[in-house]
Amino acid sequence: MTTSREWQLVRRPRGWPTPDDFTLAEVEVAEPGPGQLLVRNLVMSVDPYMRGRMNDAESYAAPYQLGQAMYGGAVGRVEQSRVDGVAEGTIVRHGLGWREWAVVPGRQAEVVDPDADGVPASAYLGVLGMPGLTAWVGVFDIAEVRPGETLFVSAAAGAVGSIAGQLAKRAGLRVVGSAGTPEKVALLEELGYDAAFDYHAGDVTEQLAAAAPEGIDCYFDNVGGDHLRAALASMNPFGRIAACGMIAAYNETLPGPDNLFFIVGKKLTVRGFIVSDHAHREPVFRRHVSALLRDGSLRFEETHRQGIDAALEALLDVLHGGRHKGKMVVDLA
Repeated sequence: MTTSREWQLVRRPRGWPTPDDFTLAEVEVAEPGPGQLLVRNLVMSVDPYMRGRMNDAESYAAPYQLGQAMYGGAVGRVEQSRVDGVAEGTIVRHGLGWREWAVVPGRQAEVVDPDADGVPASAYLGVLGMPGLTAWVGVFDIAEVRPGETLFVSAAAGAVGSIAGQLAKRAGLRVVGSAGTPEKVALLEELGYDAAFDYHAGDVTEQLAAAAPEGIDCYFDNVGGDHLRAALASMNPFGRIAACGMIAAYNETLPGPDNLFFIVGKKLTVRGFIVSDHAHREPVFRRHVSALLRDGSLRFEETHRQGIDAALEALLDVLHGGRHKGKMVVDLA
């Protein structure tokens, strides 16, 4: 194998990204040097946060460089190894997705074992990866949920929201979720949500008030915008908001909620978080969630697209809130 295809950003989007902002390039694959692995990627992750990396602005995630390969989570098979203790054929998770082959520094690769864990390789990009850890941290550490409370989750059929709601439900909460299609609302009901609504079907504030007539105590925010406004209106005194993402503002410049005064009047706690700051929680998260997966009490949804050619369409679908359910991944081999 001497060449690989990879997605590159060729111009920075203004507003919504379009296919003209990207190119699928064919490049030569380098031989791995000392301390490096040559990895054939099997599956790669598609995540909303990638939109922020398209901007040339300071952020928690470094921006993509024009004319160079984009990157994100991936799981692949080691084809050549110059790392002691990592044999050819080993399955690893790393951060150089958006390409078919990658030369990965050994210190940036984590050995995983799908057969031993009884999960597909893609699970390490979803329920056992960054989205799962984000859900865990947001529910237990940031929102600090308590049995008997009510939690509202926006984008609840997505990779993070679908796990967050199930974890909170198992912790003894009443859980309400919003999603963008009737099919996704039906999925939330299957996952055990106590109430769910389609945010396209009417005013979000009114629908949330109807779904949670006694108010909400916690809000797991993946959307911002009208969902944050609705949550503030329904929040009970001393409520907590875990601000995970605000996809409503990723591609458009929109005014913020006009009822932020509720934060003071209701004595609310609003805390933003980036999951990379909570990596120390991964061992307990992995033990707990792995046990739930083994006994079948936690369900995870994935939408698979096939081939590197389909990756850009998958990303645009995620950013537009398409009809995918759960974690979006692209199978590369």
